[in-house]
Amino acid sequence: MRRSVLAGPVVEVAPKLLGMVLRSTTPDGTVAVRLTEVEAYDGANDPGSHAYRGPTARTEVMFGPPGHLYVYFTYGMHFCMNVVAGPDGKPSAVLLRAGEVVEGLDLARARRGHPVEQPVAFNQSAVRKGPVTKLPKPNPDRDLARGPARLCVALGIGREGNGTDLLAKNAPIQLLDGPGYEGVPSTGPRVGLRDAADRPWRFWIPNDPTVSPYRPHVPKKRP
Repeated sequence: MRRSVLAGPVVEVAPKLLGMVLRSTTPDGTVAVRLTEVEAYDGANDPGSHAYRGPTARTEVMFGPPGHLYVYFTYGMHFCMNVVAGPDGKPSAVLLRAGEVVEGLDLARARRGHPVEQPVAFNQSAVRKGPVTKLPKPNPDRDLARGPARLCVALGIGREGNGTDLLAKNAPIQLLDGPGYEGVPSTGPRVGLRDAADRPWRFWIPNDPTVSPYRPHVPKKRP
């Protein structure tokens, strides 16, 4: 991935990240994810962006050069991450929403609390009397990085990843070309936004099982 590609308009950059690979190496090991779902946020032109009202200590990374990682903490529970895009000084970023684990599957399972060895289900009643073994989900691995918070957990990325240059050769977190995606991505409104909710700036690989479900913003009810 070239920095010049990431320096383009964020709505053009976002779909280009589909099929790219984000690879994270920690003392525990390495996990890599093929990106399948992203969202574009256009800074001062986008009420849904963290940078809409100008720079803060939290959003400083977004005002720097493209290709760096912007990590933030949300709801007091989760980390989410973005790839900074656009020209240096003009904040925009691509939220990484979901992906398929393509390296370090056992480590990703352990981080997400999934069994390292997937069980083989069979009907015990066919061989002896007793209860039937509960069948596992058809494909539990699809959920390992299905959603922005799960993606961070699977890759072992937290606040310490903020500001990482994803294009640096020896960076612990790297954005790699991967297989890419040559098809036409699906588009739709971004997830959970109150402002600028109608902009179709969410992009995903059609029919990919790792893409997260769409959820609109739900206003909080006052007591």
